[in-house]
Order: sequence, then C-alpha cells, then structure tokens
Amino acid sequence: MLSNVLLNSLIGPVSDIISKFVVDKDKQNELAHEVSTLAARHVQELNKGQLEINKIEAAHPSIFVSGWRPAVGWCSCFGLAYSAILSPFLAIWFDVPELDTSLLSTVLMAMLGMGALRSFDKKNGVGRMR
Repeated sequence: MLSNVLLNSLIGPVSDIISKFVVDKDKQNELAHEVSTLAARHVQELNKGQLEINKIEAAHPSIFVSGWRPAVGWCSCFGLAYSAILSPFLAIWFDVPELDTSLLSTVLMAMLGMGALRSFDKKNGVGRMR
C-alpha cells in the first residue's frame, strides 16, 4: 500500500534526526520505536477510514457511485482482450492500431489482487444486492 511505502520512507530520516540530537543509544531506540508506532497507528486509522468510505460507496444505489470499480475492471479486460485477441486477428486483413497495455495490466492486476477481499465482503453480506 502506498501509505506503507510513505511511512517507511519517513521513518529512516526521522531516526537519523533523533540520533543526531539524542546521545543515549537506548533512548534513541525508544524514540525511534515510538515514532514508528505512532506512524503505524496513523496509517492504520487512515486505512480504516478508507474502508468505511468503500463500504458507503458499495452500498450506494447509483451505478455511477458503486459501479466504478467494476467499470474499470471491464474496461481493462476489454482493452486486454482487444490487444491479445481481436487486434492480431483483425491485423490479418486491416491495419489496426496497437494498444499500450501497460497501464491496463497494472490496473487489472491491482484489482485482481483485491479480488479476495471483495469475495470476503460478498460472503459477509457487504456486497450490493440487485
């Protein structure tokens, strides 16, 4: 998760600053651990807030609010299907443009990685019923 990467990139410089101003190694370790723990708690609270927003979005009756994730998934699938199946087939007879699938595959892989979480939500009744 991006917040974990950001968290790890900030803890190192903060630990370096602590080591410049605090001479005692035990105190340095204690302060670095405290900063790390506070930052981890903050990230955890941010993630909890995002989960609540996701629940509210998923329960929304409008397809334009709750259906954006499936729409992105379907667009990625159609783009990859065009690139892997339809484009080479049509290229036999026509000059068809190639599609850069690097972004599509990145988005789709991220969504598929979250697939287990979505199945867990559906199993627990969080999924939207039509």
